[in-house]
Amino acid sequence: MADNSKQYKKQSAFKSYLFMTLGAVIMAAGIYFFKFPNNFSTGGVSALSILLVPLLRGVSAGQIMIFFNILLLIVGFLVFGRKFAFKTVYCSMLLSICTRVFEIVLPMEAAFTDQKFLELIFAIGLTAVGSAILFNENASSGGTDIVAMILKKYSSLDIGKALLCSDAILAVASAFVFDIETGMFSVLGLVMKAFVVDNVIDSINLTKCFQIITDKDKEICEFITKDLHRGATVSMCTGAFTHDDKRIIITVLNRPQAVALKQYIKSVDPKAFTVITNSSDILGRGFRTIV
Repeated sequence: MADNSKQYKKQSAFKSYLFMTLGAVIMAAGIYFFKFPNNFSTGGVSALSILLVPLLRGVSAGQIMIFFNILLLIVGFLVFGRKFAFKTVYCSMLLSICTRVFEIVLPMEAAFTDQKFLELIFAIGLTAVGSAILFNENASSGGTDIVAMILKKYSSLDIGKALLCSDAILAVASAFVFDIETGMFSVLGLVMKAFVVDNVIDSINLTKCFQIITDKDKEICEFITKDLHRGATVSMCTGAFTHDDKRIIITVLNRPQAVALKQYIKSVDPKAFTVITNSSDILGRGFRTIV
């Protein structure tokens, strides 16, 4: 039993770091290929790097990102000590390194297109998807998130509002460093990012919650446990109209499993009464862990 538990933890850790690596690479692609060429300053260390490039001649935005991320990581270690999350260190450095590698391997002289709004959609879309993947693994890309952690420890300041204000200042500053159009796109991107991240996280975690009222509870439960490898809860219930005693099965499945269960219920008990609801916040083994 202990060996199975260790194996499960190793598999979970491997899967988690695989997703974190994917998230960091996607973020780096969005930042380098779409944010940097268009000077979109939608918050975070990448926005600060974009604003400093015109002032620091001969230094690339990727190099500035590495410098500030290392600086903030050091501050994080000094403030939090060993409690400082290794996942934050891993993601922060991987994001900076990937961005720098893109600069060396695929140098860009200009944006892909002259359609700034199209470029903004890709910039926000890729970085938001990457951020959502990291958040879903209880990780972050470091940067201004570390500042938020420090503020949370030493003040009663509303961290969300503080970060939004700092990101808004960076977005507005791009209008003065570059031009009004870039500033307006940066502010628009900042607003879009907040909505996209939340929606992507919900989509990643979307599950189907089943409540099945049936006479074929044994067959359905056997299908859920043996074929779908999920758990289920069975309770007695009584119909308000017929007063017949029936069983109600409650289970939570991912989308492919939900399709399979619906087809099985149709074949084994076409008269079953089934309620299916969407949820993106299921906690427990097989889903998200409580943190």
